[in-house]
Amino acid sequence: METLKERLNQKRLRNAFFVAKEVLSETNLIPTFMEAIDYLVLFVYFAGMAAIGIWAMKQVKVQEDYFMGGRRFGKLFQTFAAFGAGTGSADPVNTARGTFANGMSGMWGVMYWLFVTPMYWISAVWYRRMRCLTLGDWFVERYQSKSMGVAYAIFGCFYYMVYGAMLFTAIGKVSVPLVGPELFGVQTEYVLVPVVAIVVTLYGVLGGIAAAYWTDLIQGVCIILLSVLLIPFGLNAVVEKFGSPSDSWTDGFRIMHEQLPASNFTILGGDAASEFPLYAIVVIVIMNMIGIALTPHFIVTGGGTAKSEQDARIGLVTGNFIKRFCTIGWVITALIVLTLFGDDMALMKDADMAWGTATKELLGPLGIGLVGLMLACLLAALMSSVDCYMLVCSALVVRNFYVPFINPQAGEKECLLLGRATGGIVVLGAVVISVTMLDMFKQLELTWVVPMTFAALFWVGMFWRRATTKAGWITIVFCILTFFVLPRLIPAVAPNLRTAPELVQSNLKTETGGGKSIYWSGGLQENEGTLTGVGSFRFDMLAYEKIPGVDLTAVSNAALKTLEFPFKIIAPFLVMILASLLTKPNDKKALDRLYVKLKTPVDPVPEIDQAEIEKSYAQPDRFDKNKLFPNSNLEFQRPTKYDVVGFLTCFALCFAIIGIVLLVARIGT
Repeated sequence: METLKERLNQKRLRNAFFVAKEVLSETNLIPTFMEAIDYLVLFVYFAGMAAIGIWAMKQVKVQEDYFMGGRRFGKLFQTFAAFGAGTGSADPVNTARGTFANGMSGMWGVMYWLFVTPMYWISAVWYRRMRCLTLGDWFVERYQSKSMGVAYAIFGCFYYMVYGAMLFTAIGKVSVPLVGPELFGVQTEYVLVPVVAIVVTLYGVLGGIAAAYWTDLIQGVCIILLSVLLIPFGLNAVVEKFGSPSDSWTDGFRIMHEQLPASNFTILGGDAASEFPLYAIVVIVIMNMIGIALTPHFIVTGGGTAKSEQDARIGLVTGNFIKRFCTIGWVITALIVLTLFGDDMALMKDADMAWGTATKELLGPLGIGLVGLMLACLLAALMSSVDCYMLVCSALVVRNFYVPFINPQAGEKECLLLGRATGGIVVLGAVVISVTMLDMFKQLELTWVVPMTFAALFWVGMFWRRATTKAGWITIVFCILTFFVLPRLIPAVAPNLRTAPELVQSNLKTETGGGKSIYWSGGLQENEGTLTGVGSFRFDMLAYEKIPGVDLTAVSNAALKTLEFPFKIIAPFLVMILASLLTKPNDKKALDRLYVKLKTPVDPVPEIDQAEIEKSYAQPDRFDKNKLFPNSNLEFQRPTKYDVVGFLTCFALCFAIIGIVLLVARIGT
């Protein structure tokens, strides 16, 4: 039983917290946008997450416990792991920004992942059958090169530092309207981002993936709550501002239709949808379908930590479908914000503030801790993603760099210690990028392009035995040069290109858009009467000029943006295939072991599973009867009935979600 002394100590702690908050508020060190109860909610949330990390640390004995949780997670944990890792703080912010600027079509800023989801039904099995601790292990095994594992580890750490920075930046954008521009006399982002980083590092570094999954479960509930929390209060505010006394809060949908143009309720086409035409959505879906499969965290949340293949499949697909439903809630909230604050000049200038402004204006006056709860939910969205990314990077550094190159005899304790230290460094890198490069959309664009560096190696290597190690290196170098180096190096070596008349063209300016530079990423500037290209050189756009009938000056902004992607999608695959045909094939015996392992179904009992693997190694042609193209170098397998039914069901659910969005658009008409 709790003693009287303990109760008195707890009471003193609570009193001290409230007194400190009042003192800081009176001295303007903490602004009064939030009440004491809001800060208490945040304090309880942070303390709970840290406690889970300390508890989970006691369960960690070896690397597989730390990085994979012993591969013992069922459908529930796999679902919320996929949901948590796939739903970041940037998602509601991006949805709100897109909808505020483009109406309901703005949802495609996040919803483009929807039609990638059916692929997860198939890919989840791959990750479980790989039986690797990192995706870098798979690249080492497939291309028989430890150096390839190092290259992938560098890619993974850089990718997650940038992606994590985007999530931290989003929190900074949202928190400013909630807690004010300054905290403790310092710019809010510079205080809040490091505090969040410390907590996520504490429970992730200490407890490993088990702590991350437990917190993902809790944080997943918070994210779902976040998705609906503002809607009833927002609809009520719409009725109070524009309705009549006899209207109820449910009449808010009808009033929104009265206050906003019809184009704001169109998901494709129309004036409000000019940023998201169908062709742009198709290209972005293809690019992300190719890129997402090889991002390092998918070896974990994509199914690698599941007990069985079915747990992997159901968890990955269900978690991602929950996110799609949450997106509908974010869109409704954004439409409410557009109705209430559409003429707010500050929001028109920076639509990223839309979510935070709505929270402050709609929940703040209630004074019951809902602002703190909303901020905690947004922090949950960030933390459930960053914890996973941090641990994946730790595993990459330990497994694919330290052990093979620095200390092959490293023990479990040494590897765990290094893994924990690496996780902290990755989060620190994300924080540094976040506070020094606050443009989250440049960060997002970078996360789309960077995976293309390894995309061809993954997909061609998965299904074609003839893919070679040398071809892989050639493709990596090609991507780095054409995506990142040459666009900056060419104008540096030949600066006259920036003023060349044929390269300072822009598309035709209209009332709704245009006037965008065709060849320069930073646009055009006039300097003493001379147009000058700014930013990197989009030399790949020159290829379109060679196509008969193509006039880039006549296309829309969305078309011009979309045309940047085909080269980045197609060229690496062509280079990989051609280079493989011209270079020496890899060792057949090693390839036999790799592909037969990928074909061997997983048994939830580790001892039985290992016995099946040994049987497959002894008989590499064990599953050749299932090959779609027998006696060839192609490793496509005949899909099972379960594969086909699940895949088609996922596609049906995708269209069902679109149907729900269309129904939501008609509520109140």
